Amino acid sequence: MREALVEILRLEGYQVSWAADGRQALGEAKVHRPDVILLDLMMPEMNGWQFMTEQLKDPDLAAVPVIVMSAYATDIDAAATLPKPFPIEDMLDTVRRLA
Repeated sequence: MREALVEILRLEGYQVSWAADGRQALGEAKVHRPDVILLDLMMPEMNGWQFMTEQLKDPDLAAVPVIVMSAYATDIDAAATLPKPFPIEDMLDTVRRLA
């Protein structure tokens, strides 16, 4: 799914950085300072909840909006949530709105 989303976003003209796990994602975010973060909650090394805890501790990343994509119902405090499976157009609309 990650590879497909990366390709779709690139075709839409976005510069995309990606990570295979939460710890790598945090490092990528620190280096690339994204306009928006798409986050799956179920990741190895550092899950999405842990990622957001660390993101909010970093003053340079705390204000970056997070779009949580998850098959699990959650009350996580994110800018937006997309329940899996979701229509690609919903994801693109959400990214456009928040980026």
